[in-house]
Amino acid sequence: MLYYVLAIVITAVICVPAAAFVASNYQKKTMEAKIGNAEDKAREIIDEALKTAEAKKREGLLEVKEESIRTKNELDKEIKERRAEVQRFERRIQQKEENIDKKADAIEKKEASLAAKEEEISKQKAEVAKLNEQRIQELERISGLTSDQAKDYLLKIVEDEVKHETAVMIKEMESRAKEEADKKAKEYVVTAIQKCAADHVSETTISVVQLPNDEMKGRIIGREGRNIRTLETMTGVDLIIDDTPEAVVLSSFDPIRREVARIALEKLIVDGRIHPARIEEMVEKAQREVEVMIKEEGEAAVLEVGVHGIHPELVRLLGKMKFRTSYGQNALKHSIEVAQLSGLLAAELGLDVRMAKRAGLLHDIGKAVDHEMEGSHIQLGAELCKKYKESAVVINAVESHHGDVEPTSLIACIVQAADTISAARPGARRETLETYTSRLKQLEDISNNFKGVDKSFAIQAGREIRVMVVPEQISDADMVLLARDISKQIEAELEYPGQIKVNVIRESRVTDYAK
Repeated sequence: MLYYVLAIVITAVICVPAAAFVASNYQKKTMEAKIGNAEDKAREIIDEALKTAEAKKREGLLEVKEESIRTKNELDKEIKERRAEVQRFERRIQQKEENIDKKADAIEKKEASLAAKEEEISKQKAEVAKLNEQRIQELERISGLTSDQAKDYLLKIVEDEVKHETAVMIKEMESRAKEEADKKAKEYVVTAIQKCAADHVSETTISVVQLPNDEMKGRIIGREGRNIRTLETMTGVDLIIDDTPEAVVLSSFDPIRREVARIALEKLIVDGRIHPARIEEMVEKAQREVEVMIKEEGEAAVLEVGVHGIHPELVRLLGKMKFRTSYGQNALKHSIEVAQLSGLLAAELGLDVRMAKRAGLLHDIGKAVDHEMEGSHIQLGAELCKKYKESAVVINAVESHHGDVEPTSLIACIVQAADTISAARPGARRETLETYTSRLKQLEDISNNFKGVDKSFAIQAGREIRVMVVPEQISDADMVLLARDISKQIEAELEYPGQIKVNVIRESRVTDYAK
């Protein structure tokens, strides 16, 4: 058994290498056959590719030749067209040169003819000059004057005639213009006055409060006069309790305080409880009511005139003017009237009606604060308008409505005229002609009494006094002292509304003679 196994093993050992050798030989022969086939196929593919490349090369060369031939044809065509165009331009240039040559020939001919004409004209001028010289010599011989003398004589005659005719014409035009202007101005003013209907109201500086009975007077006075003292202290108004039955008179130059006192006293009378604490409470309520009334009056005035966009503070100041009077004329009513008149006059002249009304309404706005601040109502009004961004036209109208500043617009002139109309109408102001002229005379007399004063003139309704001094007696330094002394004496001796401007004028002349 062992031998059998060993035999099998030995056989296997011998057979396996032989089998492996036989297999490797077979595989080698197979691979060599495949390589030979592959090489053949590769040669066939390379040959085929070379043939295809050669064919493609020939086709590409043909396309390039065709493209070059086509490009050459197009270039030849374009060159032919350009040559044709150049030839056309050459023909045109040649035609233009021919035309220019023809024109040059024509110009040369004209120049030749003009030269001949100029020569002929120069000859004629020489003949005319000779004849003119002969004529002048003959005229000088006949007249006995040289040409310069005759020229001066003629010019003088013509100048005198022209001056005379010009003077006559100017005089006629001025007189005609004045007549026409006066006529138109009267028509405008009359039309405006007719269209403006205003109440003739004159106000006073006192108010009367009616009492239910005379017993109320004692209650108003109070124990040892404490009630009346409290009321006068709180309101700043004088209470006059006299023999007038069932009435108390309130006296004050401040209309707002007088109105507060009137309302407070009427409330106390209705309430019946009159003592210092109640008086203080009622005065405070009255002050609040008057503030509301001031605002409402200002808004009503703006609405009545038809002016919009006014600053609220200016509207409040307008309402305050309801309690301000000038010679008895209510300042707010006067401003409304001036605004209406200004609008009517502006409409007649074809100007801005709204701007004219605005300037007329605000022209006296300074009167609302002139009791509280230093300065004239004109200066204060202009400052208020500048502060609250009013236009330059309105500011100039405020400054110029009494002639302190020159008006720079027709609207300013219209406001000036409307202010005069409103103040001058019958019943508007209580000041009589006698008191007015007396005050002007007193102003002039006060100024004339000072040493060195030559003449003095009260102008602008007594709002300004102009003093002319003798220059030999009053120096520039003395003028300052003189103006101060005159103003102090006016303050001491006269009663007047607002302020009076004192202008001292000294004229200096220097004369010399040329010998």
